[in-house]
Formats: sequence, C-alpha cells, structure tokens
Amino acid sequence: MKYFLYTRKSTEAEERQALSLQSQRDKARELFPDLEIIELPPEAASAFKPDNRPIFADMLRRIDAGEAHGIIAWHPDRLSRNEIDASGVTYRVRTGAIRDLKFGSYAFDNSPEGMMMLQLTMSQSQYFSAKLSKDVKRGNEKKLSMGWKPGWAPTGYLNTPERMKGTKIIINDPDRWSLIQRAWRLMLTGNCSVPDVLDVLNNDWGYRLRRTRKTGDCPVSRSTLYRAFTDPFYAGYVRHNGELYKGSHEPMITLEEFDRVQVLLGRKGRPRPKTHDFLYRGPFQCGECGCAITAETKTKAIKRTGLSREYTYYHCTHKKPCSQRSLTQAQITEQIDNILASLTIEPEFRDWALDVLRASHDQETEQREVVQQTQSSAVLKKQHELDVLTGLRLRELIDDKEYVEQRERLAGELERLKEALHDTERRADKWLELTERVFDFATNARYIFNNGTDTERRDVFTALGGSLTLRDQRVHIELYPWFVPIKEKYPAIARSLRKVRTNQNASSKEKTDALTSASSQWLRGRDSNPRPID
Repeated sequence: MKYFLYTRKSTEAEERQALSLQSQRDKARELFPDLEIIELPPEAASAFKPDNRPIFADMLRRIDAGEAHGIIAWHPDRLSRNEIDASGVTYRVRTGAIRDLKFGSYAFDNSPEGMMMLQLTMSQSQYFSAKLSKDVKRGNEKKLSMGWKPGWAPTGYLNTPERMKGTKIIINDPDRWSLIQRAWRLMLTGNCSVPDVLDVLNNDWGYRLRRTRKTGDCPVSRSTLYRAFTDPFYAGYVRHNGELYKGSHEPMITLEEFDRVQVLLGRKGRPRPKTHDFLYRGPFQCGECGCAITAETKTKAIKRTGLSREYTYYHCTHKKPCSQRSLTQAQITEQIDNILASLTIEPEFRDWALDVLRASHDQETEQREVVQQTQSSAVLKKQHELDVLTGLRLRELIDDKEYVEQRERLAGELERLKEALHDTERRADKWLELTERVFDFATNARYIFNNGTDTERRDVFTALGGSLTLRDQRVHIELYPWFVPIKEKYPAIARSLRKVRTNQNASSKEKTDALTSASSQWLRGRDSNPRPID
C-alpha cells in the first residue's frame, strides 16, 4: 500500500516551523522505513480555516483517484485544525478510501474506538487554535488599551523582548530615531518627493535597517519609506484593524504634521487641489494651533472699472480652536522678500569673504594634520591592546568572562577613536563646503525668488528654515543656524563697505583693505573646528 507523506508549517514567516519541515520528513522515513512513501511538496499555510491548503486538497483528490490509500504526518493537527477538513479525513477513513493513517507522535488504530480518538484529537487541535486566537486578541486589546502597539516596532523604534511578559513596550532606537525624524522634517518642507528623501536617507546619511535573524543591515527600500510616511504611529497613534488608538510611545511628529504629509503624498481622503497650485500651501502651518494652512481663490468685482480680479487667500484649516485671520498671497510674498533682503550679500563681498575663509581653511588643514597623527596613533595603540588581549585568551591566560568584558571595553574605545578620527578628517571640509553654498544662496536667493518659477521660488523659501508658520498675519521663519551670522553681522559690514566706497578720496588700496578687514570680521568668534551640518 502507498502512503502520501504530508508536511505542513503554519506560515512562511515562522522560521522555527520552517526548519521543522525537514525534520518531519526525516522522522517519517526513520519511523516507517518499510512503507512505500510518496512525498508531497511541503505546505506553508494555516489549517485553521477550510479550503486554505491547495496541496492538502490535491492529496485528497489523488486519494479518491486511488493513487494511494494511506497518509503519513507528524501529528493529526498537521492534517487539520478545523471541522470541515477533519470530517473530510475521517469520512474517507470510514468509507475505506483511506485505509491507514500513521503519525510520528500519535498512534492511530483503524477501529471505531480509534476513529473516535482521532476525531477527539482533531477537535482538540481546533479548540487549541481557537483558544489561542482568542487569547492573542485579548492580549492585543490589553496592549492597545495601554497604548502599546502589538507586534514589531516600525523602523526608528525598538521592541523590548528582554522584558517580562506584560511589561514589554516600544522605545526609541538610539541609532535611528533622529534620522527618521529628520526624514519626516525633510518631507514636511514640501520640497522633496519620497524618492528624494530616500536618496538622502540612504546615501547621504548612511541609514541602515536594524539587523534581525533573517534580514536587516541594509538600506531602506522605497516601499518601507512609503509605509513609514503613511503610518500614524510616528504621530503618536497605533492603527490596528482599521481603528486608531492613542499610543504611549514618544511621537516623532505631531498629528497635524502627519496630515500635512498625507496631503503632500496625495493620499485618499486628503487629495491635493486639482485646479490650483498654491505656492505657500504645504510648507506653512498655523503658528497658533499648529494646524495646516490651506488656500482658496476668490474673485472680486471692481466697480470703478467693471472688471474682476482674483485674490488668493491663505488661512488656518481651523481643525482646532484658533483665532487666526487670513492673509493674501501678495502679503506673504512681500514678507518673504523682506526676509531674503536681510540675508542678501553683495557678490563682491562673497568672493572676498570666501578667499579669506579658504586661506583660513588652509591653515586649519595644517593644524588638523597634527591632530590626525595623534588620533591615528591612539587608534593603532588601542588596536594593539585588542590584539594582545586575544593572544592572552588563546594562551588561556585569562578566562572567557574576563576576555569578553575587556574585549567589549576595548572595542568600544576603539570605535570612539575611529569616529573621532573620521570626524576630524571631514569636519573642516564640510564647513567650508557649507559656507560656500550658504554664500551662493545669500547672493542669488532674492533674485531667484522674485524672478524664478514657482518650483524655484518654493525651493528658496523652504531652504531658509525648518519651521515655517503664519501667525497674526505675519510670516515667521525659524532660520537655520548658518543664516544667523549673515542676518546679524552683515548689515554693519555692509555699512562700512558703503562708507568706504562713497568716499571719493579713498584709494584703491584703502578700499581693498576695508573689504579684506570686513571679510576677516566674519571669522571672529567662529569655532576653529565647527561641526558641519549634514
């Protein structure tokens, strides 16, 4: 008599059960070496619901066709965990289509008493699955009521598996939380698409997913980043079975900021306007309540001329109690232009200031080489200590506990020294590169804002700061730190330059000296080893 060998695991994601498939086949061959066995492909599907396993269904059809008259499985619960499939097996046993069942961990006797025990065993398997499902749902409901997300934490957060059951929570990932938050801030500017943010996150910031048993330590995929940008978990809420629960974890962004990103993504329920491309909608938010800023166009008739004119108004969405009034696009444009005017420098000063900065940079490079040599020596020394420690363990002069403790300490110190060396190598270069970009921006930004396309204009004002708000009919922009020296120092420098230029008696050398002196003032108070802006 021929037997089908049926092996099953619940889901493809369960690695422990995936490994048990081979052991199921090996055990069957070991226990029943004299039987004629027809091996079926392993099945990766749950048996809790009927008609969910194509290989199982095909096996029953082949049994009905007479290809075999017996089944080998590890346990009856491998064949069924539901009433429908269980009856399909027991009915065929009773009618003789299945003459024998053999199990690796259960003894079956084809008799009325054996049939009764088989049915009880399968019913018990179904009860176990149903009870487990109920217990899991109850546990999930309890976690949700406490504000904790069931299952894996999204990227940027960590589970706490080391805690006891009932006390496990989700915490910030110290290595990734701030980078994911910066990715959200970049998206909130309205100036970057998801692929743009993905490129910066992976290639510029070097982001890598946390390592797990099967995956990780790799760049973020586009689908993962899209999933993150549509997950309210980052705004402090847990979405489960279509419902939102207030989370107990630390949010990266506000709920209003989350809504703004959904608008930028064009999500259903919050679509972008189809007929108008409002220049200032998206990057700005209300300075009083934090809600998004929306816009609308109204047409007014001018009685004196009989013509009509369109006006675009921006105002808070008022999803929260708010007293802010609207203001026109022209008012916002004028105020941004005034901010840019306070940050604009003359091309001549930019060229001279950069010359002075480059000369200073060359001096810093020489000083930096001395620091690098000292740091490189420290790295080599620490690496030697680590090698010596390994040699001591190999000669069994220290035990495992002492070796592990000292190795972890030395490895941590070595990593910090290497990071300091790398930081020294890149810091001055990054600072000069940033300064050049800022000076170029400050020289040309106002002209581009007044004469460029809407895309170019949006690029300009979103580059000024990470927080753009409207409050009391005024534009408020929290300038990035690298713009602050221009706003604070340049006006006084510009006045002294104008004074020299308007002095008809000043010689060319005096004018050059004055410009060089003004450029040198820019360096006063600057950190000799500043940390660059990534």
